[in-house]
Amino acid sequence: MAENSVNKDIPRILIVDDVEANRFALKEIVADMGCLPILIENGMQALKMVQHVRPQLMILDIAMPEMDGYEICQKMKENPETRGIPIIFISAFDNPEDIVKGFSLGGEDYITKPFIKEVVKARINMHLRLYEASSNIMQMNNQLQVFINEKVKQIEKERRSVLYALLRVARENACYDDEFMERVRYNCRILAEAMQLSEKYADVISDSYIDMIELTAPLCDLGNMAIHTSILQKQGLLDEEQTAIMRTHTVIGARILKDIGAIGSDNGFIQMAIEIANYHHENWDGSGYPAGKKEDEIPLSAQIVAVISSYCALTENRTYRKAYIQKIALEIMEQESGKKFNPDIFWIMKKIVRQLH
Repeated sequence: MAENSVNKDIPRILIVDDVEANRFALKEIVADMGCLPILIENGMQALKMVQHVRPQLMILDIAMPEMDGYEICQKMKENPETRGIPIIFISAFDNPEDIVKGFSLGGEDYITKPFIKEVVKARINMHLRLYEASSNIMQMNNQLQVFINEKVKQIEKERRSVLYALLRVARENACYDDEFMERVRYNCRILAEAMQLSEKYADVISDSYIDMIELTAPLCDLGNMAIHTSILQKQGLLDEEQTAIMRTHTVIGARILKDIGAIGSDNGFIQMAIEIANYHHENWDGSGYPAGKKEDEIPLSAQIVAVISSYCALTENRTYRKAYIQKIALEIMEQESGKKFNPDIFWIMKKIVRQLH
């Protein structure tokens, strides 16, 4: 076990040359440096070997039959898994054009034959140190990225906790049933999943989109926290002035979300939440508010929430009426399909209505 552990720390150097004498000459130099030489006599063997043995360096002859060193280098550099392995070209030719070509393909160095032992050692040592430094930097970057991702997740979690705390205030102000927002959340997910299976929306709604709308849908009425309870809890219909105030909850909710979104990265969460809060009262025919958007000018997320929030509202008790049974609620919504709601989304909802809470 100890021997294997030590061997893993020994730099592995792939020596690729079709001439046996060259391979063995380089082997002695590499072994004398305390490195592990791996001898390969052609390009195909070299490309297979690097998949199994990740060398820290490749010494590559240019003039070889079937596949020359340039082609091997090109294939190595095109492969993300082997791109970082440094390549030192060796050749009996010192034509500047050959050297430039090797560098243009991604080679790190060029040594001419016959070999000068001290030169070979110096070049190998330099590129091994560079490779080690590069690997260490990459490892540190990966660790840093993991740390940053964890911090971002923590910030996002805390930010969502704040949003949902504000949402509870808005819900209590409006005297919603405790389960109302959970119904909106669950039903939006079920509807989005059904839409994903339809031909029209299959390319638009991804798995991550479904996860996101489940998280953001409950924030649709966040702006209610700024509306006075005398309006939110009024028995009966609102007058014209009260209606105008009530309608401001959309832009207020969007403004709150924008302010919170200005801190940190939201990964799409805040953006979708803003769209939903701002536009879930827009109507398919353009008669809604706050912007009078119509049809597909309305963000899809807001279209989905508009259908589901209406269904949930109709089937729950409110201060001004009792809940409608599901059949009556669907009849009411059917009359508004194509006017208030996207008819395609409503049709899909009708097909899966038994799955809704």
